[in-house]
Amino acid sequence: MPELGVSVPDVESDRDPLGEYGDTLREECGVFGIYGHENASAVVALGLHALQHRGQEAAGIVSFDGLVFHSERRQGLVGDNFSDRATIERLRGRAAIGHTRYSTTGGTVLRNVQPLFAELASGGLAVAHNGNLTNALSIRRELVSEGAITQSTSDTEVILHLAARSRKPRIIERFVDALQRIEGAYAIVALTNKKLIGARDPLGIRPLVLGELDGRYILASETCALDIIGARFVRDIENGEVVVISEEGIESMRFAERQPMRPCIFEYIYFARPDSVVNGKSVYAIRKNIGKELAREAPAEADIVIPVPDSGVPAALGYAQETGLPFEMGIIRNHYVGRTFIQPTQTVRELGVRMKHSANRAAVEGKRIVLVDDSLVRGTTSIKIVRMMREAGAKEVHFRIASPPITHPDFYGIDTPEREKLLAATYDLEGMRDYIGADSLAFLSIPGLYRAMGEESRNEACPQFTDHCFTGDYPTGLTDLKIAGERRLALLAEAD
Repeated sequence: MPELGVSVPDVESDRDPLGEYGDTLREECGVFGIYGHENASAVVALGLHALQHRGQEAAGIVSFDGLVFHSERRQGLVGDNFSDRATIERLRGRAAIGHTRYSTTGGTVLRNVQPLFAELASGGLAVAHNGNLTNALSIRRELVSEGAITQSTSDTEVILHLAARSRKPRIIERFVDALQRIEGAYAIVALTNKKLIGARDPLGIRPLVLGELDGRYILASETCALDIIGARFVRDIENGEVVVISEEGIESMRFAERQPMRPCIFEYIYFARPDSVVNGKSVYAIRKNIGKELAREAPAEADIVIPVPDSGVPAALGYAQETGLPFEMGIIRNHYVGRTFIQPTQTVRELGVRMKHSANRAAVEGKRIVLVDDSLVRGTTSIKIVRMMREAGAKEVHFRIASPPITHPDFYGIDTPEREKLLAATYDLEGMRDYIGADSLAFLSIPGLYRAMGEESRNEACPQFTDHCFTGDYPTGLTDLKIAGERRLALLAEAD
Protein backbone atom coordinates (compact mmCIF):
# COMPACT_ATOMS: atom_id res chain seq x y z
CA MET A 1 0.00 0.00 0.00
CA PRO A 2 1.09 3.51 -0.48
CA GLU A 3 0.74 4.52 3.15
CA LEU A 4 2.35 3.34 6.33
CA GLY A 5 0.19 0.94 8.30
CA VAL A 6 0.91 2.49 11.70
CA SER A 7 -1.43 4.81 13.56
CA VAL A 8 0.62 7.92 14.19
CA PRO A 9 -0.68 11.49 14.52
CA ASP A 10 1.14 13.10 11.62
CA VAL A 11 -0.16 10.75 8.92
CA GLU A 12 -3.58 11.85 7.67
CA SER A 13 -6.44 9.38 7.72
CA ASP A 14 -9.89 9.44 6.20
CA ARG A 15 -10.41 5.71 5.76
CA ASP A 16 -13.75 4.15 6.52
CA PRO A 17 -15.37 6.96 8.53
CA LEU A 18 -18.65 5.08 8.87
CA GLY A 19 -17.32 1.57 9.31
CA GLU A 20 -18.37 0.73 5.78
CA TYR A 21 -15.73 -1.96 5.21
CA GLY A 22 -15.08 -2.91 8.82
CA ASP A 23 -15.30 -6.69 8.58
CA THR A 24 -13.39 -7.23 5.34
CA LEU A 25 -9.67 -7.36 4.80
CA ARG A 26 -8.52 -4.83 2.20
CA GLU A 27 -5.21 -4.98 0.49
CA GLU A 28 -2.75 -3.32 -1.06
CA CYS A 29 -2.30 -2.43 -4.65
CA GLY A 30 -1.50 -3.95 -8.01
CA VAL A 31 1.44 -3.04 -10.23
CA PHE A 32 2.07 -3.63 -13.93
CA GLY A 33 4.71 -2.56 -16.43
CA ILE A 34 5.82 -3.30 -19.99
CA TYR A 35 8.84 -2.25 -22.01
CA GLY A 36 9.22 -1.88 -25.78
CA HIS A 37 5.62 -2.43 -26.89
CA GLU A 38 3.97 -0.22 -29.51
CA ASN A 39 0.78 -0.02 -27.44
CA ALA A 40 2.40 0.04 -24.02
CA SER A 41 -0.19 2.14 -22.19
CA ALA A 42 -3.12 0.19 -23.62
CA VAL A 43 -1.49 -3.07 -22.50
CA VAL A 44 -0.89 -1.61 -19.03
CA ALA A 45 -4.54 -0.52 -18.78
CA LEU A 46 -5.66 -4.07 -19.61
CA GLY A 47 -3.26 -5.48 -17.05
CA LEU A 48 -4.62 -3.13 -14.40
CA HIS A 49 -8.15 -4.30 -15.22
CA ALA A 50 -7.08 -7.82 -14.24
CA LEU A 51 -5.54 -6.45 -11.01
CA GLN A 52 -8.58 -4.36 -10.08
CA HIS A 53 -9.32 -6.67 -7.12
CA ARG A 54 -6.11 -5.45 -5.49
CA GLY A 55 -7.33 -1.86 -5.27
CA GLN A 56 -10.41 0.00 -6.40
CA GLU A 57 -9.92 3.53 -5.12
CA ALA A 58 -7.52 4.99 -7.68
CA ALA A 59 -5.35 4.10 -10.65
CA GLY A 60 -2.54 5.64 -12.64
CA ILE A 61 -0.27 5.10 -15.64
CA VAL A 62 3.05 6.74 -16.51
CA SER A 63 4.58 6.27 -19.98
CA PHE A 64 7.74 7.43 -21.75
CA ASP A 65 7.82 8.26 -25.46
CA GLY A 66 11.58 8.58 -25.91
CA LEU A 67 11.63 12.27 -24.99
CA VAL A 68 8.93 13.00 -22.42
CA PHE A 69 7.21 11.20 -19.54
CA HIS A 70 3.40 11.30 -19.59
CA SER A 71 1.24 10.76 -16.51
CA GLU A 72 -2.46 10.15 -15.95
CA ARG A 73 -3.57 9.54 -12.37
CA ARG A 74 -7.23 9.30 -11.44
CA GLN A 75 -9.48 8.39 -8.54
CA GLY A 76 -11.87 5.53 -9.17
CA LEU A 77 -11.85 2.29 -11.14
CA VAL A 78 -9.52 1.47 -14.01
CA GLY A 79 -12.40 0.99 -16.41
CA ASP A 80 -13.88 4.36 -15.55
CA ASN A 81 -10.64 6.19 -16.27
CA PHE A 82 -8.55 4.28 -18.79
CA SER A 83 -11.00 2.85 -21.30
CA ASP A 84 -11.30 5.83 -23.65
CA ARG A 85 -8.99 6.24 -26.62
CA ALA A 86 -8.15 9.89 -25.86
CA THR A 87 -6.63 9.04 -22.47
CA ILE A 88 -4.54 6.19 -23.86
CA GLU A 89 -3.35 8.34 -26.78
CA ARG A 90 -2.07 10.95 -24.32
CA LEU A 91 0.04 8.24 -22.72
CA ARG A 92 2.41 7.93 -25.67
CA GLY A 93 5.45 5.71 -25.75
CA ARG A 94 6.70 2.14 -25.93
CA ALA A 95 7.25 1.78 -22.17
CA ALA A 96 4.76 2.28 -19.35
CA ILE A 97 3.98 1.31 -15.77
CA GLY A 98 0.67 1.35 -13.93
CA HIS A 99 -0.81 1.03 -10.48
CA THR A 100 -4.20 0.32 -8.98
CA ARG A 101 -4.61 1.43 -5.41
CA TYR A 102 -6.33 0.79 -2.14
CA SER A 103 -5.20 3.08 0.67
CA THR A 104 -4.68 2.09 4.29
CA THR A 105 -4.01 5.10 6.51
CA GLY A 106 -3.45 7.86 3.95
CA GLY A 107 -6.25 9.76 2.29
CA THR A 108 -7.51 8.85 -1.14
CA VAL A 109 -6.39 12.09 -2.69
CA LEU A 110 -4.79 12.68 -6.06
CA ARG A 111 -1.36 13.52 -4.66
CA ASN A 112 -1.14 9.97 -3.25
CA VAL A 113 -2.17 8.22 -6.47
CA GLN A 114 0.65 6.31 -8.14
CA PRO A 115 2.87 5.97 -10.09
CA LEU A 116 4.81 8.83 -8.51
CA PHE A 117 7.30 10.66 -10.72
CA ALA A 118 10.34 12.85 -10.11
CA GLU A 119 13.16 14.34 -12.14
CA LEU A 120 16.50 13.19 -10.75
CA ALA A 121 19.94 14.45 -11.69
CA SER A 122 20.38 11.32 -13.78
CA GLY A 123 16.93 11.54 -15.43
CA GLY A 124 13.25 10.94 -14.75
CA LEU A 125 12.09 8.15 -12.43
CA ALA A 126 8.51 6.89 -12.01
CA VAL A 127 7.73 4.41 -9.23
CA ALA A 128 4.70 2.25 -8.38
CA HIS A 129 4.66 0.15 -5.25
CA ASN A 130 2.62 -2.65 -3.68
CA GLY A 131 3.14 -3.26 0.02
CA ASN A 132 4.13 -1.19 3.06
CA LEU A 133 7.45 0.22 4.19
CA THR A 134 7.67 -0.13 7.95
CA ASN A 135 10.36 2.51 8.35
CA ALA A 136 8.97 5.07 5.89
CA LEU A 137 7.89 7.57 8.53
CA SER A 138 11.33 7.51 10.17
CA ILE A 139 13.01 8.08 6.82
CA ARG A 140 10.52 10.81 5.91
CA ARG A 141 11.26 12.70 9.14
CA GLU A 142 14.96 12.40 8.49
CA LEU A 143 14.55 13.69 4.93
CA VAL A 144 12.32 16.59 5.95
CA SER A 145 14.72 17.60 8.73
CA GLU A 146 17.43 17.83 6.07
CA GLY A 147 15.33 20.08 3.83
CA ALA A 148 13.38 17.65 1.65
CA ILE A 149 9.97 18.84 0.47
CA THR A 150 7.40 16.04 0.28
CA GLN A 151 4.32 16.14 -1.93
CA SER A 152 2.29 13.22 -0.57
CA THR A 153 1.68 11.08 2.49
CA SER A 154 2.73 8.01 0.51
CA ASP A 155 5.58 5.84 1.73
CA THR A 156 6.47 5.28 -1.93
CA GLU A 157 7.70 8.86 -2.10
CA VAL A 158 10.63 8.10 0.21
CA ILE A 159 12.00 5.75 -2.47
CA LEU A 160 12.18 8.67 -4.89
CA HIS A 161 13.88 10.90 -2.30
CA LEU A 162 16.41 8.24 -1.35
CA ALA A 163 17.25 7.60 -5.00
CA ALA A 164 17.59 11.35 -5.63
CA ARG A 165 20.02 11.73 -2.70
CA SER A 166 22.20 8.77 -3.64
CA ARG A 167 25.72 9.66 -4.79
CA LYS A 168 25.87 6.79 -7.25
CA PRO A 169 26.26 7.83 -10.92
CA ARG A 170 23.77 5.45 -12.58
CA ILE A 171 20.05 5.59 -11.91
CA ILE A 172 19.82 1.85 -11.32
CA GLU A 173 22.54 2.15 -8.68
CA ARG A 174 20.61 4.98 -7.05
CA PHE A 175 17.49 2.82 -7.06
CA VAL A 176 19.34 -0.07 -5.38
CA ASP A 177 20.75 2.38 -2.82
CA ALA A 178 17.18 3.34 -1.96
CA LEU A 179 16.11 -0.29 -1.62
CA GLN A 180 18.89 -0.94 0.86
CA ARG A 181 17.50 1.74 3.18
CA ILE A 182 13.91 0.54 3.36
CA GLU A 183 12.29 -2.27 5.32
CA GLY A 184 8.96 -4.01 5.09
CA ALA A 185 7.07 -5.71 2.28
CA TYR A 186 7.10 -4.46 -1.30
CA ALA A 187 6.89 -5.25 -4.98
CA ILE A 188 8.01 -2.27 -7.04
CA VAL A 189 7.95 -1.39 -10.72
CA ALA A 190 9.87 1.67 -11.86
CA LEU A 191 10.40 3.39 -15.20
CA THR A 192 13.34 5.49 -16.40
CA ASN A 193 14.03 6.94 -19.84
CA LYS A 194 15.87 3.74 -20.79
CA LYS A 195 14.73 0.98 -18.46
CA LEU A 196 11.85 -0.83 -16.80
CA ILE A 197 12.85 -1.98 -13.31
CA GLY A 198 11.26 -4.46 -10.95
CA ALA A 199 12.15 -5.30 -7.35
CA ARG A 200 10.80 -7.63 -4.68
CA ASP A 201 11.44 -7.36 -0.95
CA PRO A 202 14.11 -9.59 0.66
CA LEU A 203 11.54 -12.05 2.00
CA GLY A 204 9.31 -12.06 -1.08
CA ILE A 205 6.28 -11.10 1.02
CA ARG A 206 4.61 -9.31 -1.88
CA PRO A 207 4.26 -11.10 -5.25
CA LEU A 208 5.83 -9.98 -8.55
CA VAL A 209 6.06 -11.98 -11.78
CA LEU A 210 7.88 -11.67 -15.08
CA GLY A 211 6.01 -12.25 -18.32
CA GLU A 212 6.57 -11.91 -22.06
CA LEU A 213 4.30 -10.67 -24.85
CA ASP A 214 5.45 -10.59 -28.48
CA GLY A 215 9.06 -10.64 -27.33
CA ARG A 216 8.52 -7.77 -24.85
CA TYR A 217 8.96 -8.23 -21.12
CA ILE A 218 6.25 -7.51 -18.56
CA LEU A 219 6.21 -7.12 -14.78
CA ALA A 220 2.96 -7.71 -12.88
CA SER A 221 1.64 -8.44 -9.40
CA GLU A 222 -0.16 -11.62 -10.49
CA THR A 223 -0.23 -14.09 -13.36
CA CYS A 224 -3.91 -13.30 -14.04
CA ALA A 225 -2.73 -9.95 -15.46
CA LEU A 226 -0.57 -11.85 -17.95
CA ASP A 227 -3.45 -14.11 -18.92
CA ILE A 228 -5.79 -11.25 -19.78
CA ILE A 229 -3.43 -9.96 -22.48
CA GLY A 230 -2.30 -13.37 -23.72
CA ALA A 231 1.21 -13.03 -22.31
CA ARG A 232 3.46 -15.93 -21.36
CA PHE A 233 4.51 -16.43 -17.75
CA VAL A 234 8.31 -16.54 -17.54
CA ARG A 235 9.06 -16.78 -13.81
CA ASP A 236 8.54 -15.23 -10.40
CA ILE A 237 10.86 -12.40 -9.45
CA GLU A 238 12.96 -13.75 -6.60
CA ASN A 239 13.01 -12.30 -3.13
CA GLY A 240 15.74 -9.65 -2.86
CA GLU A 241 16.07 -9.44 -6.65
CA VAL A 242 16.11 -6.46 -8.99
CA VAL A 243 15.42 -7.03 -12.69
CA VAL A 244 16.34 -4.39 -15.27
CA ILE A 245 14.66 -4.52 -18.68
CA SER A 246 15.99 -2.47 -21.58
CA GLU A 247 16.64 -2.64 -25.32
CA GLU A 248 19.59 -4.90 -24.52
CA GLY A 249 17.32 -7.47 -22.86
CA ILE A 250 16.94 -8.35 -19.21
CA GLU A 251 19.51 -8.16 -16.43
CA SER A 252 19.17 -9.52 -12.89
CA MET A 253 20.99 -8.49 -9.74
CA ARG A 254 20.57 -8.97 -6.01
CA PHE A 255 20.29 -6.13 -3.52
CA ALA A 256 19.90 -8.34 -0.43
CA GLU A 257 21.49 -11.53 0.82
CA ARG A 258 19.78 -14.77 -0.09
CA GLN A 259 17.43 -16.09 2.56
CA PRO A 260 14.38 -18.37 2.62
CA MET A 261 11.26 -16.82 1.14
CA ARG A 262 8.28 -15.98 3.31
CA PRO A 263 5.45 -14.97 0.95
CA CYS A 264 2.29 -13.54 2.50
CA ILE A 265 -0.07 -16.41 3.26
CA PHE A 266 -3.08 -14.11 2.78
CA GLU A 267 -2.36 -13.97 -0.95
CA TYR A 268 -3.53 -17.60 -1.02
CA ILE A 269 -6.37 -17.22 1.48
CA TYR A 270 -7.97 -14.07 0.12
CA PHE A 271 -6.09 -11.46 -1.88
CA ALA A 272 -4.88 -13.03 -5.11
CA ARG A 273 -7.40 -13.84 -7.82
CA PRO A 274 -8.36 -17.55 -7.79
CA ASP A 275 -7.03 -18.03 -11.33
CA SER A 276 -3.57 -16.73 -10.41
CA VAL A 277 -0.54 -18.87 -9.68
CA VAL A 278 1.50 -17.37 -6.83
CA ASN A 279 5.04 -18.64 -6.27
CA GLY A 280 4.24 -21.76 -8.27
CA LYS A 281 1.05 -22.60 -6.35
CA SER A 282 -2.46 -22.44 -7.80
CA VAL A 283 -4.52 -20.11 -5.64
CA TYR A 284 -7.76 -21.88 -6.55
CA ALA A 285 -6.37 -25.32 -5.72
CA ILE A 286 -5.05 -24.14 -2.36
CA ARG A 287 -8.38 -22.55 -1.43
CA LYS A 288 -10.16 -25.80 -2.18
CA ASN A 289 -7.55 -27.67 -0.12
CA ILE A 290 -8.19 -25.22 2.72
CA GLY A 291 -11.90 -26.08 2.58
CA LYS A 292 -11.11 -29.80 2.68
CA GLU A 293 -8.83 -29.39 5.69
CA LEU A 294 -11.50 -27.30 7.40
CA ALA A 295 -14.07 -30.04 6.79
CA ARG A 296 -11.77 -32.65 8.35
CA GLU A 297 -11.09 -30.47 11.36
CA ALA A 298 -14.55 -29.01 11.89
CA PRO A 299 -17.40 -31.08 10.41
CA ALA A 300 -20.98 -30.13 11.19
CA GLU A 301 -24.33 -31.93 11.26
CA ALA A 302 -25.87 -30.01 8.37
CA ASP A 303 -27.80 -30.28 5.13
CA ILE A 304 -25.94 -27.92 2.77
CA VAL A 305 -22.76 -25.88 2.42
CA ILE A 306 -23.05 -22.20 1.47
CA PRO A 307 -20.17 -19.86 0.63
CA VAL A 308 -20.01 -16.18 1.52
CA PRO A 309 -19.31 -14.96 -2.03
CA ASP A 310 -17.09 -14.43 -3.75
CA SER A 311 -13.97 -15.15 -1.72
CA GLY A 312 -15.49 -18.05 0.22
CA VAL A 313 -16.53 -20.03 -2.85
CA PRO A 314 -13.44 -22.24 -3.47
CA ALA A 315 -13.10 -23.16 0.22
CA ALA A 316 -16.81 -23.96 0.41
CA LEU A 317 -16.46 -26.20 -2.65
CA GLY A 318 -13.62 -28.05 -0.94
CA TYR A 319 -15.63 -28.36 2.26
CA ALA A 320 -18.64 -29.73 0.38
CA GLN A 321 -16.56 -32.22 -1.58
CA GLU A 322 -14.84 -33.51 1.54
CA THR A 323 -18.07 -33.91 3.54
CA GLY A 324 -20.30 -35.02 0.70
CA LEU A 325 -22.81 -32.27 1.53
CA PRO A 326 -24.52 -30.41 -1.34
CA PHE A 327 -22.97 -27.09 -2.34
CA GLU A 328 -25.57 -24.34 -2.77
CA MET A 329 -25.46 -20.64 -3.57
CA GLY A 330 -27.51 -19.57 -0.58
CA ILE A 331 -26.18 -16.02 -0.78
CA ILE A 332 -26.29 -14.01 -4.00
CA ARG A 333 -23.78 -11.21 -4.40
CA ASN A 334 -24.62 -7.99 -6.22
CA HIS A 335 -21.49 -7.12 -8.23
CA TYR A 336 -22.77 -3.69 -9.17
CA VAL A 337 -22.63 -2.01 -5.77
CA GLY A 338 -20.29 0.97 -5.83
CA ARG A 339 -17.60 0.97 -3.17
CA THR A 340 -18.02 4.70 -2.55
CA PHE A 341 -21.62 4.36 -1.33
CA ILE A 342 -21.96 6.22 2.00
CA GLN A 343 -24.75 5.19 4.33
CA PRO A 344 -25.93 8.39 6.06
CA THR A 345 -27.76 6.86 9.03
CA GLN A 346 -27.40 3.81 11.25
CA THR A 347 -30.68 2.40 9.93
CA VAL A 348 -29.49 2.60 6.33
CA ARG A 349 -26.07 1.24 7.29
CA GLU A 350 -27.79 -1.80 8.79
CA LEU A 351 -29.40 -2.40 5.40
CA GLY A 352 -26.11 -1.85 3.55
CA VAL A 353 -25.01 -5.48 3.70
CA ARG A 354 -28.14 -6.41 1.71
CA MET A 355 -26.96 -4.20 -1.13
CA LYS A 356 -23.94 -6.47 -1.49
CA HIS A 357 -25.35 -9.83 -0.33
CA SER A 358 -28.90 -11.15 -0.36
CA ALA A 359 -30.29 -14.48 0.80
CA ASN A 360 -31.48 -17.10 -1.65
CA ARG A 361 -34.49 -18.24 0.37
CA ALA A 362 -35.23 -21.18 -1.93
CA ALA A 363 -31.87 -22.74 -1.06
CA VAL A 364 -31.79 -21.83 2.64
CA GLU A 365 -35.28 -22.23 4.06
CA GLY A 366 -35.68 -25.16 6.43
CA LYS A 367 -32.03 -26.19 6.10
CA ARG A 368 -29.18 -26.66 8.53
CA ILE A 369 -26.40 -24.77 6.78
CA VAL A 370 -22.63 -24.61 6.93
CA LEU A 371 -21.62 -21.06 6.06
CA VAL A 372 -18.01 -20.78 4.80
CA ASP A 373 -16.11 -17.49 4.74
CA ASP A 374 -12.43 -16.76 4.15
CA SER A 375 -11.73 -14.81 7.36
CA LEU A 376 -13.27 -13.12 10.37
CA VAL A 377 -12.00 -9.64 11.26
CA ARG A 378 -14.30 -7.49 13.40
CA GLY A 379 -17.33 -9.71 13.04
CA THR A 380 -19.75 -6.95 12.08
CA THR A 381 -20.61 -8.29 8.62
CA SER A 382 -20.73 -11.85 9.95
CA ILE A 383 -23.46 -10.84 12.40
CA LYS A 384 -25.55 -9.46 9.53
CA ILE A 385 -25.03 -12.49 7.31
CA VAL A 386 -25.96 -14.95 10.07
CA ARG A 387 -29.07 -12.88 10.80
CA MET A 388 -29.90 -12.81 7.08
CA MET A 389 -29.68 -16.61 6.89
CA ARG A 390 -32.00 -17.00 9.86
CA GLU A 391 -34.49 -14.53 8.41
CA ALA A 392 -34.41 -16.57 5.18
CA GLY A 393 -35.54 -19.61 7.18
CA ALA A 394 -32.30 -21.44 8.03
CA LYS A 395 -32.88 -23.90 10.90
CA GLU A 396 -29.23 -23.80 12.02
CA VAL A 397 -26.21 -21.76 10.97
CA HIS A 398 -22.77 -23.31 11.46
CA PHE A 399 -20.06 -20.78 10.62
CA ARG A 400 -16.74 -22.12 9.33
CA ILE A 401 -13.77 -19.81 8.72
CA ALA A 402 -11.21 -20.88 6.09
CA SER A 403 -8.26 -19.41 7.98
CA PRO A 404 -7.01 -19.34 11.58
CA PRO A 405 -8.20 -16.62 13.97
CA ILE A 406 -6.74 -13.18 13.14
CA THR A 407 -5.21 -12.08 16.43
CA HIS A 408 -2.61 -9.53 15.31
CA PRO A 409 -2.70 -6.48 13.01
CA ASP A 410 -0.77 -6.24 9.77
CA PHE A 411 1.90 -3.68 8.92
CA TYR A 412 2.79 -4.90 5.43
CA GLY A 413 -0.05 -3.53 3.32
CA ILE A 414 -3.19 -5.26 4.58
CA ASP A 415 -5.74 -2.88 6.05
CA THR A 416 -6.43 -4.53 9.40
CA PRO A 417 -7.72 -2.60 12.41
CA GLU A 418 -5.88 -2.21 15.70
CA ARG A 419 -5.53 -5.37 17.73
CA GLU A 420 -8.21 -4.42 20.24
CA LYS A 421 -10.72 -4.24 17.34
CA LEU A 422 -9.92 -7.74 16.07
CA LEU A 423 -12.65 -10.09 17.28
CA ALA A 424 -10.31 -13.04 17.83
CA ALA A 425 -7.97 -10.90 19.93
CA THR A 426 -10.70 -9.93 22.37
CA TYR A 427 -13.03 -12.97 22.56
CA ASP A 428 -12.55 -16.69 23.01
CA LEU A 429 -14.19 -19.08 20.54
CA GLU A 430 -17.46 -19.31 22.46
CA GLY A 431 -17.54 -15.53 22.85
CA MET A 432 -17.08 -15.06 19.11
CA ARG A 433 -19.80 -17.60 18.35
CA ASP A 434 -22.21 -15.82 20.66
CA TYR A 435 -21.23 -12.42 19.24
CA ILE A 436 -22.03 -13.32 15.63
CA GLY A 437 -25.09 -15.39 16.59
CA ALA A 438 -24.10 -18.71 14.97
CA ASP A 439 -25.06 -22.15 16.29
CA SER A 440 -21.42 -23.17 16.04
CA LEU A 441 -18.16 -21.56 14.96
CA ALA A 442 -14.83 -23.06 13.96
CA PHE A 443 -11.63 -21.83 12.35
CA LEU A 444 -9.01 -23.67 10.35
CA SER A 445 -5.98 -24.44 12.51
CA ILE A 446 -2.50 -23.17 11.68
CA PRO A 447 -1.24 -26.76 11.09
CA GLY A 448 -4.28 -27.34 8.85
CA LEU A 449 -3.49 -24.19 6.87
CA TYR A 450 0.07 -25.35 6.30
CA ARG A 451 -1.13 -28.79 5.24
CA ALA A 452 -3.43 -27.13 2.71
CA MET A 453 -0.41 -25.21 1.42
CA GLY A 454 1.40 -28.51 0.77
CA GLU A 455 3.65 -28.30 3.82
CA GLU A 456 3.97 -31.04 6.43
CA SER A 457 3.97 -28.48 9.22
CA ARG A 458 4.99 -24.93 10.12
CA ASN A 459 8.74 -24.65 10.63
CA GLU A 460 8.84 -22.73 13.88
CA ALA A 461 12.50 -21.77 13.46
CA CYS A 462 12.04 -20.53 9.89
CA PRO A 463 8.36 -20.35 8.85
CA GLN A 464 7.60 -20.93 5.19
CA PHE A 465 5.12 -18.03 4.98
CA THR A 466 4.46 -14.62 6.46
CA ASP A 467 1.64 -15.50 8.85
CA HIS A 468 1.93 -12.84 11.57
CA CYS A 469 -1.81 -12.07 11.59
CA PHE A 470 -2.32 -15.53 13.11
CA THR A 471 0.92 -15.99 15.05
CA GLY A 472 2.27 -12.54 15.92
CA ASP A 473 5.55 -13.56 14.24
CA TYR A 474 6.50 -10.43 12.28
CA PRO A 475 9.35 -11.29 9.90
CA THR A 476 10.86 -7.80 9.50
CA GLY A 477 11.70 -4.83 11.64
CA LEU A 478 8.80 -2.52 12.59
CA THR A 479 10.80 0.65 13.08
CA ASP A 480 7.96 3.14 12.85
CA LEU A 481 5.72 1.11 15.14
CA LYS A 482 8.48 0.91 17.73
CA ILE A 483 9.12 4.66 17.58
CA ALA A 484 5.39 5.41 17.81
CA GLY A 485 5.14 3.17 20.87
CA GLU A 486 8.11 4.84 22.54
CA ARG A 487 6.57 8.26 21.93
CA ARG A 488 3.26 7.21 23.41
CA LEU A 489 5.01 5.90 26.50
CA ALA A 490 6.90 9.17 26.81
CA LEU A 491 3.68 11.16 26.53
CA LEU A 492 2.03 9.00 29.17
CA ALA A 493 5.01 9.49 31.46
CA GLU A 494 4.80 13.25 31.01
CA ALA A 495 1.07 13.18 31.75
CA ASP A 496 1.72 11.33 35.02
